[in-house]
Amino acid sequence: MSALGLDGDWAERVQATQRRVEGVTDALQGADFRTQWKTLADLGLLATPMDTAASDPMAATVADIEGLGRAGVAPGICYAVTSQIFGIQLPLRAVLDEAAWKRLGGALTGDVVLCHALTEDGGGSDPLSMTTRAVREAGGDYRITGRKAFITAAPVADRALIFARTDEGRHPFALTPFLVDLHAEGVTRSAPFAKLPLPDVPMGAIDFDDVLVPGDQRVGEEGSGLALLATTTAWERALLLAYALGPMQRVLDRTIDWARGRVHFGRPMGASHLVAARISDMALALFRSRQLLYGMARRLDAGERPRRLATDAALTKISISQDYAEFTRHATALGGVRSFVEETGLTADLFGPMASATYAGPNDLLRIGVARDLGLPVLN
Repeated sequence: MSALGLDGDWAERVQATQRRVEGVTDALQGADFRTQWKTLADLGLLATPMDTAASDPMAATVADIEGLGRAGVAPGICYAVTSQIFGIQLPLRAVLDEAAWKRLGGALTGDVVLCHALTEDGGGSDPLSMTTRAVREAGGDYRITGRKAFITAAPVADRALIFARTDEGRHPFALTPFLVDLHAEGVTRSAPFAKLPLPDVPMGAIDFDDVLVPGDQRVGEEGSGLALLATTTAWERALLLAYALGPMQRVLDRTIDWARGRVHFGRPMGASHLVAARISDMALALFRSRQLLYGMARRLDAGERPRRLATDAALTKISISQDYAEFTRHATALGGVRSFVEETGLTADLFGPMASATYAGPNDLLRIGVARDLGLPVLN
């Protein structure tokens, strides 16, 4: 198995994690989401990087996620693990006091599943258009009413990081984040949405009907929602696509084996210059993705703040999601009809890579933010 763009130490960690996960693959096969989640947590794969002993915890976590995917864990599960660690746990770890963080201890052991509830039916890329409201009561508690939609893990989650409006208008302090118990009275979860990408992780909607949220479940100060949201999206844009590295490696390996072994027009298929070029382009996409992701992880390990990396994080996410889609297009072309027939072993998932262009903000909107940071007077 190749390790394009991966130095020796990280290659060893990827392989060590892969071997650990391969030891539980029987328990994962056909299991429901919660069972798979707990199984992986028992291997320590839900630990927040700053709570591990690794000297470079962010890069170590990226390596563990890659190993998870290389072991054959479904991309949807890899995505859910990556999103939970980088999009929820790490941002919260930085802002919660020790007592509040300890209350989330079950998230590290797999006993508590978290979800990030920002998006509404009307959209998520414009957070100041949200209609979910949190009304503060005299004693300091809140009542939350509204609906969040297209939320990863919503049908099975125990607690949600909710963003709600606590003031009118489109100013920077109109939103406030809360950690909400999804088993509380007034919370209703939808059945899982039928979706094409990442079917192994459920997605759904959450309705809040005058839900009582204790004041100590507010995250930070009232009005700090946009600030926390900027942090969560910076983390996600920088490292979320780590979930794709393992699946990409597996697809590359099987495509190389296919091209070597299939005889086509009297010679190995891989002897064709066109086939060789496509496989080389797949290798380039994986190499470039690894370089970007481990590079971002090393910068974070060196102490750079996620929000100061916002533009580079956006470019990282755009680049890898585009490479992932192109990588899969090449694999599909080389597999031919076998790419669409399950029992061939060459089935190519086109929906997952294409959907990655929408995660943590659609690529087109990210481009606008990049252009604005470059000094162009462009508006949304």
